[in-house]
Amino acid sequence: MIPRIDTAALLAGDPDAVSAVRHGASDMGFLTLYNTPIPAAQVQDVIAAYRAFFTLPAAEKAQVDMARTGASRGWGGARSEQVDPDANPDYKQVFDCGFEAPETGLRTYAPNLWPDKPEGFRETIEAYYKAACAFSVDLLGAIAGAIGEDRGYFADKFDRPMALLRGNYYPQRPAWAGDRDFGIATHTDYGCLTLLATDGTPGLEVRKRGGGWIAVNAAPGEFIINFGEMLEMWTDGRVVATPHRVKGSSDERISVPLFFNPNHDTNVAPIGSDDVILAADHLQKRYDETYVHLQDKAG
Repeated sequence: MIPRIDTAALLAGDPDAVSAVRHGASDMGFLTLYNTPIPAAQVQDVIAAYRAFFTLPAAEKAQVDMARTGASRGWGGARSEQVDPDANPDYKQVFDCGFEAPETGLRTYAPNLWPDKPEGFRETIEAYYKAACAFSVDLLGAIAGAIGEDRGYFADKFDRPMALLRGNYYPQRPAWAGDRDFGIATHTDYGCLTLLATDGTPGLEVRKRGGGWIAVNAAPGEFIINFGEMLEMWTDGRVVATPHRVKGSSDERISVPLFFNPNHDTNVAPIGSDDVILAADHLQKRYDETYVHLQDKAG
């Protein structure tokens, strides 16, 4: 079972909450959180903002189409991402934004693209991005403590995070969809910690260790947490990245993941090893393999 954890208790160091996080991180790769510092009303405003954007005419969304760029910023239409090379490109739509540092020349810090509509979209999303990043730093501290590291281990490695905030729009599963068609196909996340808010509509499925799938959902204002390949590598397997997917159903669904990743020059090789694996190198390689408009850059 995926642990459901009182966030205030966790951040206060409650032993039962810490034990539940240790189990969730090392065995399941997923948690759900309630009683968080982010108000449910703010999450609902963010979901409403993304919904208003995704309902715009395609021509208006195309003004911020990430396919025109060499980065993961702006709108990605249906089939703009392929997370599983053995499946067809995903039929969802996305809108991505993140930390900007264009002076670095790194595509993981590219300038954001903001639409003119809906009104207030940028302000709503930027405010949530700031709050979600701050919360994620605290969560990583609690996770570090739960696996036996100093709670402050990650603190200085996320002041210029390669954190990507995404709005996902999953339409109804198309009538033409076959066995290789998904809202998002089976994958593991690429980075460290994913803080996922949803509109409450079911859809996310997590692969069980013994095979098969388990559904996981959270009401608006609660969060689903999972961990990516980078954190699994960084912690030498003490935190696991678990495959998950969205097949889609007769219901539309909006989800809002924050993919929280460290500064570009962070060494994410296993703690205590002599290896060097730069966070930006790992993340950009995975982006180039996934975004259809970047796939010609891969390899």
